[in-house]
Amino acid sequence: MTLLRVENLRVAYPSQSSAEKPVWAVDGVSFKVEAGERLGFVGESGCGKSTLGRASMRLLPQETRIEGEVLFEGKSVFGLNASQLRRFRGEVVSLVFQDPMTRLDPLMTIGDHCVETLLAHQPQLSKQASKNKALETLDAVRIPRNRWSQYPHEFSGGMRQRVAIALALLLDPKLIVADEPTTSLDVTVASEILQELTRLCAERDLGLLLISHDLALVGEYCDRVAVMYQGKMVEFGDVKTILQRPQHDYTRSLLNAALHIQVIDETQKSLDSQPTQTPLLAVTDLKQHFALESNFLQQFFTRQEQPVIKAVDGVSFSLQAGEIFGLVGESGCGKSTLSRTILQLISPTSGSVKLDGTELTTLSTAEVRNLRQKMQMIFQDPLACLNPLMSIGEGIADPLYIHNLAKPGEARQRGSAMLEKVGLTPVKDYYHRYPRELSGGQQQRVAIARALITQPKLLICDEPVSMLDASIQSQVLDLMQALKTEFNLTYLFITHDLWVARFLCDRIAVMNAGKIVEMGETHQLFDDPQHPYTKKLLQAAPLLVTS
Repeated sequence: MTLLRVENLRVAYPSQSSAEKPVWAVDGVSFKVEAGERLGFVGESGCGKSTLGRASMRLLPQETRIEGEVLFEGKSVFGLNASQLRRFRGEVVSLVFQDPMTRLDPLMTIGDHCVETLLAHQPQLSKQASKNKALETLDAVRIPRNRWSQYPHEFSGGMRQRVAIALALLLDPKLIVADEPTTSLDVTVASEILQELTRLCAERDLGLLLISHDLALVGEYCDRVAVMYQGKMVEFGDVKTILQRPQHDYTRSLLNAALHIQVIDETQKSLDSQPTQTPLLAVTDLKQHFALESNFLQQFFTRQEQPVIKAVDGVSFSLQAGEIFGLVGESGCGKSTLSRTILQLISPTSGSVKLDGTELTTLSTAEVRNLRQKMQMIFQDPLACLNPLMSIGEGIADPLYIHNLAKPGEARQRGSAMLEKVGLTPVKDYYHRYPRELSGGQQQRVAIARALITQPKLLICDEPVSMLDASIQSQVLDLMQALKTEFNLTYLFITHDLWVARFLCDRIAVMNAGKIVEMGETHQLFDDPQHPYTKKLLQAAPLLVTS
């Protein structure tokens, strides 16, 4: 049975001038999704993948120009009234967003999100019945029950995405539109989530429309694949056929870019620098413990100590100048907390962090700020470091003003040059735009440009290419390698993508539950892993197979 049928769909966003010829973000796309089928959409950021998913659920602004037809089980989605549309979203089709925070209310607990979603569509349920069903769904996506009363900001990026997936599954929809659902998840959880989704597809005849830039992911979990380029569907067919015998030049370029990351020349993976007496970065027995708040009366009468989360628990490592050091591990293991502690964005519980021999943990706020020119960060969420009220060009050049590195004319020139280096061209089309006007992948490129503008010695990269499609990802990684050589940069590279870590890093540390469980040269860790957790990560990593 055909669940979703899209016929000659065209979508154009509102332009500033009504006289302008429409620019079609989606241009003449047709396809169908059968019950139980898994269809993957791949293509570069900005090609129209996400627009297509949102158009299918009527989630685009009212001013958007839409032509064509979207039918669900033979009925027009565009013909639904407000009440029917409300039921359609959630009970019939659910959407998993690329950014989980667009789905989560920061003022509501995770439990409240689940209960509200269920009761909005099934008011006959009691609160206890709603809670029981919600807890079962949270269990399925590996969210511990003791986190029921916590808020979104208390979850890591990957954990928030698990919550978003749980909310999509709560109402047992017939079709799930998943827009980059595992972008911020580590490989083990991503594998488990997609195995769960594909199991549901088989057991319940549930359709899955998987939007992703990860060709290996689509190749492993989808039956058919559609390749999009500049709003058009340029290739469509069985996954194996597309991967083994691609017909369109763009499809071949995507495959070549993805395979480029998987193929490693081991002769180029030796360290450029020899160990010196003083490493650029030295982390010694670093701890970051957080006390959980508890009821005052409970504390008073029981005299129990406050429970503590050991996010970072005795971590030690060092980086030589010019080295690329990878940090991998599942979401919530402490990778991002470690990076923020190194940067002194949060003060450590104990331990030492030295940059060029200078102890950072004892410096004043002003002294740390002066050192920030030497150490920059690319955050997992690009919007976390972009001011929504500043244009893209202004945002990239802003660090030059903060550190008094350039006058306005030179700052604009250097900002434009960085835009070009990260592939946002022509520059004049992006310089005066704002972050919200860009796709997720484009926002990440802006964040990378902003971090590189001060030419720091140390760059801490927290999932810097996780939101980029394969071709741009490959270009950015090559760019980072070129910049490393040119400026003798040192990277602390945090990622859940083991193939990216293998491609880029000289050494890799594997982190689990706040501790480093294994560390060594990249080829050694991949060829002969020692720790059971490292072996588990490697087994879960999807590999692109073209033959």
